[in-house]
Amino acid sequence: MVAMSENDADVVDLLVSQHGQIKHATERVLRSSGPDKLDSFRDLVRLLAVHEAAEEEVIHPAARQHSVSDEVVDRRLQEERQAEHMLAELYEIGVQHQDFDAKFRVFAEGVTEHTEREEKEEFGPLLLHASQVERVRLARVVRFAEAIAPTSPYVRVGESAMANLLTGPPLGLFDRLRNAIRDARIQSREA
Repeated sequence: MVAMSENDADVVDLLVSQHGQIKHATERVLRSSGPDKLDSFRDLVRLLAVHEAAEEEVIHPAARQHSVSDEVVDRRLQEERQAEHMLAELYEIGVQHQDFDAKFRVFAEGVTEHTEREEKEEFGPLLLHASQVERVRLARVVRFAEAIAPTSPYVRVGESAMANLLTGPPLGLFDRLRNAIRDARIQSREA
C-alpha cells in the first residue's frame, strides 16, 4: 500500500482528525487552571474558529451538493452559531469566573454532540457521493484555512489587513476567517 501525502489527504479524514483535536482541547481546558486555563481556552477558540469557518464555507456547501438535505445542513449551521455565541459568553466572563467551568461543560457536551451528528449526517454522504479527487481538493481548502489562521487570536500585530484578521474576541475571529476563506475561494475560481 502506498502512503498518502498530506496533499492527497481526504477531507473527511482531515475533519474527523480535527474533531479529535477539538475534543482533546476541550478536555485540556477543563483540566487546566490559572494561566494555563486561559492559554488552553484561547487555543480552543482558534481551533474551533478555523474548523467551523472551513466547514461553513467549504464543507456544508459540498454536503448540500452531495445528497445532504438543506434541513440537516441548516441544523448544523444553527448549532455552530449557538456554539460561537456560547464561546463569546465564556470569553466575556473569563476563565477565572466561578461559573466558567459549569458553562464550559455544557458547551463541551454540545460540541461533542454536534461533531457526532456532523460525522454521521454530512461526512458519511460526502464519502459516498463525492469523488476522491473532490475530497482531496476540499481538504486542500481546509488546510488553507488553517494556514491563514492566527496562532493566537488575541495577539495585536499591527494595522494591516492581515493584522485585522488575526485579532479580537471569538465572534470577530470566526467572521474574519469565514471572509478570508470566501475571498480565497472566489479568487481561485477567477484565476
